[in-house]
Amino acid sequence: DVWVSDLNTSEITRITSTAAVEFNPYFSPDGQWIAFTSNRAGTNNVYIVSSKGGQPTQLTWHPNGSVTRGWSPDGKHILFASNRNTAPRPYNRLYTVSVDGGAPELLTSQWSNDGSFSPDGKKLIVDKMDRWDSEWRAYRGGQNTPLFILDLKSQAETLLPNDRTTDIQPMWLDDVIYFLSDRDLVANIWSFDPSTKALNQITNFKGSDVKWLSGHKNTLIFERDGYLHTMDITSGNTTTLDITVIGDFPWAETQWETVTNSASSVSLSPNGKRAIMESRGDIFTVPVEFGNSRNITSSSGTADRRPIWSPKGDKIAWFSDASGKGYALMLSNQDGLSAPESISIGESKLAWHPTWSPDGKYISFVDDDVRLRILNLETKTIKTIDIGGVNIERGGIQMNWSPDSKWIAYDKSGPNNFKRIYIYSIDKDKSTPITDSFANSFSPTWDLNQKQLYFLASTDVALGSGWANTSSMTANPEYAAYVVNLDANDDSPFQPKSDEETVESDSDDNQEKSKNEKSDKDKAIIIDFEDIARRTLPLPIPVRNYSFVMAGSENTAFIGERIPNSRGLKLHKFDLKKQETKDFSENTSSVYITPNGKHMLAQISGSWKVISTSGANAKGAKNLKPNLQMRLDRQAEWKQIFEEAWRYERDYFYDPNIHDRDWDVVYK
Repeated sequence: DVWVSDLNTSEITRITSTAAVEFNPYFSPDGQWIAFTSNRAGTNNVYIVSSKGGQPTQLTWHPNGSVTRGWSPDGKHILFASNRNTAPRPYNRLYTVSVDGGAPELLTSQWSNDGSFSPDGKKLIVDKMDRWDSEWRAYRGGQNTPLFILDLKSQAETLLPNDRTTDIQPMWLDDVIYFLSDRDLVANIWSFDPSTKALNQITNFKGSDVKWLSGHKNTLIFERDGYLHTMDITSGNTTTLDITVIGDFPWAETQWETVTNSASSVSLSPNGKRAIMESRGDIFTVPVEFGNSRNITSSSGTADRRPIWSPKGDKIAWFSDASGKGYALMLSNQDGLSAPESISIGESKLAWHPTWSPDGKYISFVDDDVRLRILNLETKTIKTIDIGGVNIERGGIQMNWSPDSKWIAYDKSGPNNFKRIYIYSIDKDKSTPITDSFANSFSPTWDLNQKQLYFLASTDVALGSGWANTSSMTANPEYAAYVVNLDANDDSPFQPKSDEETVESDSDDNQEKSKNEKSDKDKAIIIDFEDIARRTLPLPIPVRNYSFVMAGSENTAFIGERIPNSRGLKLHKFDLKKQETKDFSENTSSVYITPNGKHMLAQISGSWKVISTSGANAKGAKNLKPNLQMRLDRQAEWKQIFEEAWRYERDYFYDPNIHDRDWDVVYK
């Protein structure tokens, strides 16, 4: 909505009060009127209303929309931008429309997205670009075009000095042009004198940018850090305005809402009795058959993310920003009745893919700097075991613990953008690659028999390895599934088969054999890295467009296949002993298998299912019907969003050592 605030008192007047989005308000030169943009009629158009309030008048009606940019110096016309009547690609041009209505007048056929009239009304200072991402800090690409002075009669253009910097929001105040520029890598206020060609920096802020600029006579007003500030141009003194809007805000009222449809980050208890889910920043546990769904965090003003169940089923863990100082690991009893323990994750600002070690002593995760980290739950210390190859891997690297908690398997990109499989030794504190650098290998998972490791790989990725390479549109790589014999002394899982007569041993021998088999499982996994490539064998299944492989019970693995024009994946179950694959389920997504390999939680055709991995297929699955209810404290949520957004901007964008855009933290 549009509000009017007196600069010297706390008087606030609400000018508009609709369900529409109304923005870009501009006072007329005499202060009696306000022009603004509203979509109350369905499309953004220009409106005018008295500065004292009242019924607004719509001045533009074109279906392509119009956005207010200011006034003519005589107060008789409103300046606006519209992409009407442009082709083949729509682009904005500047128009004026009379305050009395009527047909708009096109000022220039040149690209012109924003502008401001000179005091005599004969010239415009113009920003031609409608930027698709105005928040791209230190951007130096093709959207950075110079501001230019346009002579409205001759259409002659005079360019302002520009060295590929972002120069925006030009404003003509008396005989000087003011604008925002990031020439020192922070958006500050600059000025340009058309008569002397002098370019001056008006503000010298470090850290956060100036976001919005306006002015009147000898005063500039701008937004920075979410506050409005005024500056006396002569003295350079700034004042922060203290404005509090008071009104009836239905969107800020506390309410109850069903958030089942946004459930994500699922995990299943070891015995398959309850599931844990994240939805809209809260953590829920959901019964498979009996009982109620429980919200164990109930904090709509806090972002609680990525819950996991402990191997014993007694604890749950998740990441939370409840402290207001960044994210920490929260550790709680599985019933959620006790206050959770908060454990620092150090300099990590956020974490992805937490995984609990089978012995319950560690939790591994990948952080915002793509560091692969291990948190010791006993000592509360953190160790970085590796760093990902590219920054966009932070949400894609999965650290997979071996059943004996002595090893971690993971994949990461190399200099050629191909992923390799690595195995990290807890005892030796060392990572070793086990796949070829010229194959794209990923999704390693340990067989619970403690003898084999599965993964997917392709030597047909080629152009598709570069995610920003437009040539990759023609690439259609297919992947093969592989199994690695970890111990060089173990027999190959694909020994030739031969039917032979067996001789029964006596009972004592059988008992001794059973005892030896049990003791073998208690032993640590042995990995011989020498010649491990020679013990890497393709599974006897077709080469297809596979997306992941996950371990089931001993000697079984589940492989997800992308099917064209199909919702979700087709899930295949591979039996290492029988050396055969069978279709397990279709239209499957969000697959999670408990560390003991016995239970699976998956979304099949949009419904949550709990499935026994020992079955031939998913037909006997139990329906999981989560009923996730949360109490939404809207004001706390908006406060949390505001604080988290600024924390991200500070941590990611204001670090002089960081130059790449962090795409994952941009708020939609």
